[in-house]
Amino acid sequence: MLNHADMPAEARVGVRGGAPDGIAVDGPELDEAIDRARSALAGMQGGDGHWNFELESDATIPAEYVLLEHYLDRIDPALEERIGVYLRRIQGDHGGWPLYHGGEANLSASVKAYFALKLIGDDPDAPHMARARAMILAEGGAERANVFTRFQLALFGAVPWRATTCMPVEIVFLPRRFFFSIWHVSYWSRTVMLPLLALAALRPCARNPRGVRVDELFQTPPDQVRDWIRGPYRSAWGPVFKHIDSALRPIDRFMPRVVRRRAIGRVRAFIKERLNGEDGLGAIYPAMANTVMMYDALGLPPDDPDASIAWQAVRKLMVDKDGVEAYCQPCLSPVWDTGLAGHAMAEAAASGSAAPDTRRRLDEAAEWLRGKQILDVKGDWAVQNPTLRPGGWAFQYDNPHYPDVDDTAVVGMLLHRHDPDTNAEAIERAREWVIGMQSANGGWGAFDIDNNKEWLNHIPFADHGALLDPPTADVSARCLSFLAQLGHAEDRPVIERGVAYLRNEQEADGSWFGRWGTNYVYGTWSVLCALNAVGVPPEDPMVSRAVQWLVSTQQPDGGWGEDCRSYEGGAPGVGCESLPSQTAWAVLGLMAAQRHDHPATARGIDFLRRTQDENGEWHEQPYNAVGFPRVFYLRYHGYRMFFPLLALARYRNLGQSNSRQVGYGF
Repeated sequence: MLNHADMPAEARVGVRGGAPDGIAVDGPELDEAIDRARSALAGMQGGDGHWNFELESDATIPAEYVLLEHYLDRIDPALEERIGVYLRRIQGDHGGWPLYHGGEANLSASVKAYFALKLIGDDPDAPHMARARAMILAEGGAERANVFTRFQLALFGAVPWRATTCMPVEIVFLPRRFFFSIWHVSYWSRTVMLPLLALAALRPCARNPRGVRVDELFQTPPDQVRDWIRGPYRSAWGPVFKHIDSALRPIDRFMPRVVRRRAIGRVRAFIKERLNGEDGLGAIYPAMANTVMMYDALGLPPDDPDASIAWQAVRKLMVDKDGVEAYCQPCLSPVWDTGLAGHAMAEAAASGSAAPDTRRRLDEAAEWLRGKQILDVKGDWAVQNPTLRPGGWAFQYDNPHYPDVDDTAVVGMLLHRHDPDTNAEAIERAREWVIGMQSANGGWGAFDIDNNKEWLNHIPFADHGALLDPPTADVSARCLSFLAQLGHAEDRPVIERGVAYLRNEQEADGSWFGRWGTNYVYGTWSVLCALNAVGVPPEDPMVSRAVQWLVSTQQPDGGWGEDCRSYEGGAPGVGCESLPSQTAWAVLGLMAAQRHDHPATARGIDFLRRTQDENGEWHEQPYNAVGFPRVFYLRYHGYRMFFPLLALARYRNLGQSNSRQVGYGF
């Protein structure tokens, strides 16, 4: 156990019996809070052992779904009315639609939401529509929307096809050794891009049976806009790539038809192999929707097997809330949800009266997860490491070509913690795969190896700046935690390279950037867990600086709350109300740094205890994760449950232990 006298100065202030004056964070009240949360989370488990919570994005995906129905003339008026209720509810006071709760109006999201509401039947002169239109025009009009929005507008004939970037579908023929190839971009970019490039080559026009147009959203009539691709550029590469775009356009116009047909055929073959049943291409909405439109543009009837299953995959993403409002999710998250819920339940059962019931539930979850491990499909990742055996887990129900490194590490740690003997084969295959996915710099990306050709993020098509999947601190931390928890001596060189990567990635203020969760609180928690697991001592300057940063960002109410603005130049670690999920991350990070006895930890635990409702749940509205910084944010509805329970239970378990060593990688 770490003695107070041995603790760094920043960890000794105010310590008295593990909590500052006036805060009671142990005993029966803590036990009751844990039992209520465990019971609530247990009640959310599916009959087959898995958990799946809603995954919400901004207005973009629901709006695009409405556009898709009108593109195909498959309009479901009742469903669209419920989507309309949702879109009107999340409209901001500024008149537009933000990318996250409380955010500034986003031009592209607002253009799509306005268009969708007009398709649904909203009067353009209605107050909410007039406010949205004024906001869009004040931001430069729809002509200044991003690339993907201009593609949507082109499909409806609202802008000419020259408004989109020039990406000839023939790039599908370019080999991996070429300076640009589809194998150089991330999996999500590849699956979204290829059907979209086929659409751009075919240039279909939406059926749009109601003949809805949005001319009023343009400052300049679309046929008079001379420069669709202009700055501000993300770097000096921008003007260079714009000139390349201009040079490609004449070539694209005169591409031989036979070559174009072959290229579209190559795209169809790529998609056919990865169509993925009712879980869809890439198991993400944009790729699925583009596939549906591509099949339609190619003349496939709705009852064609491929076209039919592609449409079913899109429909599977719908959330219909009590017949009042509805929205479309960007994807589903059952493996991730089950892994995280399992960790929280396991921690709650480590000491407590509910251990037998929880053991049964974890047995069921482990069996479900073992059935989802990908053991026989070499996905796109194998282009970089063709000799590596598959062994990962996807994020979604099924997505065998695109297993997720982060999910694999989290599930692997859960299976090892719960029952290492029964799960031994699954754990070993996961270990082998994770090691094989390490990039040259020692870190891990989410889906690919060495996917780091940064210059590609500066081409006109990539104005979202998220074409790639380079290594990140949070995913790398999870991989290190997994390998350290398993404890194979031969893995030590892999671990040491990963630790060196994390040390190099630490920010000047002591935090780490969180690529897949908001943001520096998430990244810092993730890395502190890994450093604890691999044996970096708590007095290491890297750890001490991270602890100081976490303590400095705690809010007066004892919680932590970081706004998504921290991805957009806002201050790291702060910006919004205290959230249960972020507070849990922070205190889990402090405990991983062996600061269980720090007063900041006690105040965080007290915040979680005070904000739990009588049913054992927590609630939060702000978004807690990110798809693409500055472009696409996420709200995991399960985070409000997993992480507070994990934090409370770990706090109790460490308090009852003779050690402040967490003992597990997560």
